[in-house]
Amino acid sequence: MSLFYEDVQTGASYTTPVHRITETDIADFCRLTRDHHPLHTDAAYARGAGFPGIIAHGLYGLALMEGLKTELHLYDESSIASLGWDKVRFRTPLLANDIVHVEMDFVAKRESRGRGVVTEAVRLMRGADVVMDAEHVSLIRIRG
Repeated sequence: MSLFYEDVQTGASYTTPVHRITETDIADFCRLTRDHHPLHTDAAYARGAGFPGIIAHGLYGLALMEGLKTELHLYDESSIASLGWDKVRFRTPLLANDIVHVEMDFVAKRESRGRGVVTEAVRLMRGADVVMDAEHVSLIRIRG
């Protein structure tokens, strides 16, 4: 399935399959981003800061939201660009062994210079709890 601008229905909702966060995922993100803060690498340090163990980077969660959304294949043939993420909020720590999924709703759409601009409300969920949420704006093709 690939949604073009004409296919996007404001209010339509999508849910991704689940993903388990691992310590290896967190370590890989540390390596890729060069962010080796002890909250992400040292369980004793993280516990001293009030967490049950190491926590994932907020930006890892944001990147994971995009990756999980991509697995829905909504824009395989229509994506032009991400125009940005707004209203990003980290609601609760993302921990190793958390099982998460993404819930996404289309909240707005408009045409711009022969292309479509769509706004998604995106939530990274641990069960029924919101771990983080944001708005994502995408530029997609118009079929017409």
